[in-house]
Amino acid sequence: MITLSTIILTGFLIGFVLSIPVGPIAVLCIQRTLNRGKYHGWITGIGASTSDVFYAALAIFGLSFVVDFINTHEMIIEIIGAVVFVFLGIKLYKENPSANLSTENVRKESYLQDYLTAFGLTISNPLIIFLFITVFAQTEFVNSQTSIYQIVIALVSVFIGACMWWFLLTSLVNLLRNKINVRGLGLLNKLSGGMLIILAIVGLIVKNI
Repeated sequence: MITLSTIILTGFLIGFVLSIPVGPIAVLCIQRTLNRGKYHGWITGIGASTSDVFYAALAIFGLSFVVDFINTHEMIIEIIGAVVFVFLGIKLYKENPSANLSTENVRKESYLQDYLTAFGLTISNPLIIFLFITVFAQTEFVNSQTSIYQIVIALVSVFIGACMWWFLLTSLVNLLRNKINVRGLGLLNKLSGGMLIILAIVGLIVKNI
């Protein structure tokens, strides 16, 4: 029988490790950290983590009708996600960092907006649920004897593990923030925007080959 401490540790590691691969959300998280501060970047990561936990819950509870819906509409969901990422990439590419700096004290950015956009973009990738199903099966993270209480603890552990990765990433990036001038920030915007566009298009192509 799996102990509670094992569930907590395994959930934390799963959430942490599955968040590491560099993708569009990581690029967006880094860009927001450098442009607007570490808390904006971290909130972006928390939004992505919430979406991950949502799919982890579906994987654990095996909600077949949701899985069937995702399978049926997978292509449409992926296309919508790719279009949004391309739109964000173009927006970042055109963004003027000096304008952001000049209005920094006047305009208050919305943490809620950061959270919701990251959540929406991450949840547009339905393949995450199958990733969790595979990982859970390999690690025997939960089984038929796992109680609801233990499942809740497991999901919270996954969420905390994912959030910890985003916290470490944004803290590290924030250390470099003061070493980048406006020109460098402009270049970063163009690189970030270009990467978002490329990752979205390539990801959509690769998944459907």
